[in-house]
Amino acid sequence: MGKRLLILSAAMGAGHDAVAGELARRIAPRGVEVCVVDVLDLVPLRLGHGLRRMYGAMLRGAPWLYEWVYQEFFVAPGPPPASPLTVLIARGLERRTGELPPDAVVSTFHVAAQAAGWMRLRGRLEAPSLVLVTDFAAHRMWAHPGNDRYLCPDEASARAVAERTGRPAARVAPVVRPGFRRAGDGGRLRRAVGARPGERIVLVSAGAWGIGGVTETARGLAASGRYVPVVLCGRNGRLRARLREDGIGHALGWRDDMPALMPGAYALVDNAAGQTCREAFACGLPVVSHRPIPGHGRDGAEAMARAGLSALARSPAELLEILDGLGGERARRARQRRVDLLFDAAQADHVIRAALG
Repeated sequence: MGKRLLILSAAMGAGHDAVAGELARRIAPRGVEVCVVDVLDLVPLRLGHGLRRMYGAMLRGAPWLYEWVYQEFFVAPGPPPASPLTVLIARGLERRTGELPPDAVVSTFHVAAQAAGWMRLRGRLEAPSLVLVTDFAAHRMWAHPGNDRYLCPDEASARAVAERTGRPAARVAPVVRPGFRRAGDGGRLRRAVGARPGERIVLVSAGAWGIGGVTETARGLAASGRYVPVVLCGRNGRLRARLREDGIGHALGWRDDMPALMPGAYALVDNAAGQTCREAFACGLPVVSHRPIPGHGRDGAEAMARAGLSALARSPAELLEILDGLGGERARRARQRRVDLLFDAAQADHVIRAALG
């Protein structure tokens, strides 16, 4: 009888699901039955979907409110309380694991980590529970002492999680599709936007939901005359239409061929410090954080900059200054050494397969 792995994710943006999907792709061919579950689907009365809509609405229209929520519940001192949402997800998860008992559980979303840890601590989950932390700034919602092991993006976050939980925590390489490690010639992006020889294309990422001040960022890049902004609008059709109407650079919708597009860019300007940054690291594309979204976006951008993986531009003028300096050979080599160290770590799927026995 084969082993069974349960991966817990959530469609809050696309990053958590991208990691869960890549883990499943790597592990399933090894004779393991892999099931990926969106924990928000476990909440009754579609309340989880309401939470997702509320989160998106806060980021788009009331970022100050999300910042307040983040400060009160995500980074406040002490362990987080067991919220009603955690308990509801745990109850749904208990029913799910009772029907199909897994041999291991992996959480790629912080509320999933809370629910799995809550169950494990109370003896309601027999399988080992691992947490794959997908934020560079590992806030307290990732950390629950009930989980058995933590897989973190770097040494700093691993130390922080281990101190909070008393559980083993170690660094693992970013979980990205293999295509990002095989950089192409970049021709697809240049053809897609009609770039002329010598023009420097800067990708401006707005995430899967197309949020943040990317319009202002693209306008500043275009006005400089030195860069051609290409905004990755995700699934936000309104943003894409608005950019096209205003004639600000180029606007692309959701794309599945990012491994072929990224090598054609000069740099990535990002505002969320999420999976898109890891994909850029994998293909050697420099990352600059600018106008980060509040909460985890800002903290993640600062953490990446402290680690020397990216730069953080705190003003439009500084953004242009940083971009102008990216072409220097010394800076490029130093950045690449740090990125190579990021990927020179244990593979998350190897650790998970060991937990499966």
